[in-house]
Amino acid sequence: MSMQPKGSGEIPVDTVRVARAAFPKGSLAIRVRDELGPLFDDEEFAGLFPSRGRHAWSPGRLALVLVLQFVEGLTDRQAADAVRARIDFKYALGLRLDDPGFGFSILSEFRDRLVQADAGRWVLDGILAAAREKGLLIGRGKARTDSTHVLSAARELCWLEMVAETLRAALNALAAAVPDWLSEVAEPDWFRHYATRAEDSRFPKAPAKRDEIGQRIGSDGMRLLEAVTSSGAPAALRTVPEVEVLRQMWVQHFHLVEGEVRRRNPKDRPPGAIRLVTPYDIEARGSVKRDTFWDGFKVHLTETCEPDIPNLITNVVTTVSTVPDVAMTSAIHAGLAARNCLPAEHWVDAGYPTAAHIVAAQDDHGVELHGPVGPDTTPQAQVRSKGHGQDAFIIDWNNRSVTCPGGITTDKWQEALSHRGTPVVRVKFSTSGCRPCPHLRDCVSSPTAERRQPTFRHHEEHDAIGHARSLQQTDRWKERYKIRAGVEGTISQGLQRCGLRRSRYRGLAKTSLQHQLTGAAINLARIDAHLTGAPRARPRTSHFAALRPADHTIDGAK
Repeated sequence: MSMQPKGSGEIPVDTVRVARAAFPKGSLAIRVRDELGPLFDDEEFAGLFPSRGRHAWSPGRLALVLVLQFVEGLTDRQAADAVRARIDFKYALGLRLDDPGFGFSILSEFRDRLVQADAGRWVLDGILAAAREKGLLIGRGKARTDSTHVLSAARELCWLEMVAETLRAALNALAAAVPDWLSEVAEPDWFRHYATRAEDSRFPKAPAKRDEIGQRIGSDGMRLLEAVTSSGAPAALRTVPEVEVLRQMWVQHFHLVEGEVRRRNPKDRPPGAIRLVTPYDIEARGSVKRDTFWDGFKVHLTETCEPDIPNLITNVVTTVSTVPDVAMTSAIHAGLAARNCLPAEHWVDAGYPTAAHIVAAQDDHGVELHGPVGPDTTPQAQVRSKGHGQDAFIIDWNNRSVTCPGGITTDKWQEALSHRGTPVVRVKFSTSGCRPCPHLRDCVSSPTAERRQPTFRHHEEHDAIGHARSLQQTDRWKERYKIRAGVEGTISQGLQRCGLRRSRYRGLAKTSLQHQLTGAAINLARIDAHLTGAPRARPRTSHFAALRPADHTIDGAK
């Protein structure tokens, strides 16, 4: 299928006349077209299509349809019907009144092309470029970021369902690929146990009976894997994706003990970052954050936060659920830099900033990264209220010497790596100098230690974390930090308007595309609200919650 550029970007006269009559006050699609123009050019998506083949519908228009689809929460069929029947969609797309539109399956095909080229970001980029041209997006202002969990499109399975469905999926794939071979290998009981979905069966409640069923499923799966890898089996069977998933799942949950298949102890299973949670979405991972447990992914949303223009989402990053927020700080800044959307101030929660990130954000991008950083957690700082943490030491970086709170100076300075592999400075004080010091017990956590051996970050990071800790204790910083809370409203809007909480598709790549389209849809909705003068929603607080004393917080609240 080749690309077919269409139209000059002008809206047909009849379409304008009917749309103005049907929507005298306008609609979101009409107002956005009037304010931002066509938004997407076909040439932007030329690389997605071959130069030869039957003509496709205009890709620039398809991109806009995808965004409008997410704005209104439409299915593919409903979106295609809207293009065919709704005058405001025809207006936004610049179509004639008699344009028949397209078959709804084209949307799925177009999404696949976007996924294969990792081109979902192009859609969000188009919205941002149009907003910047109209003065609705400015650079070097303020931005804020937060993440939320996203459930996999595949439903959560209990352990017995998971292994049973994994085996059933492998049997179905082999039945389609090599039916004759499988007929010879399959045991009669397999047809009774695995011909239908596991959810159609009722597993017993007694733990002993459930263990017995798990043992049987494990043995059946192991026999199938032995048959697939035997010398007489066709070599192509080992490359069947469902067979590989079966192998991985069985490595996770079973092992051989004296020739018998046994279930692994949970402590012997692979770490969560590589552990499968369902055979139907092999990129989904299980994770936990405070009281929330989920299987799926995580999305990070970054938005502007300026008073007189709409708050627009400028970056969207999707990861598997096990990637911590702190691992994404640099990636978020790189994404903002690529879009020319770097802020002067970036406000985040405690999951994102470290000393290294604060320094890198300033040095690499000129961004002030603001977020709560943890206190000094060295044992000496925690041992008692008057314990001496790292901030009690005076460091002469030029002469590579350190003076302790008791006035003793040492030049025993060693460059080293921490247990995480980051560069640090290790300093040793002499036993003869520390032992008689009256402050020794305030400097060490062990009752028998006779000297202090502190470890410090490098100069820039040490100063940055010290400055951040002192700054966040001030009332002015605490007042300014309230700006970050607004991004939680953006997440709420994504959940309610675009179904952000659950992935529509399977796999990380398609889920990432969904989130790029969600960001674009929220931006269109916010631009429309700005054009119509709709007031921004105020934070909702119940009457009783408003009576809470200022120094009282709810356990687990962010």
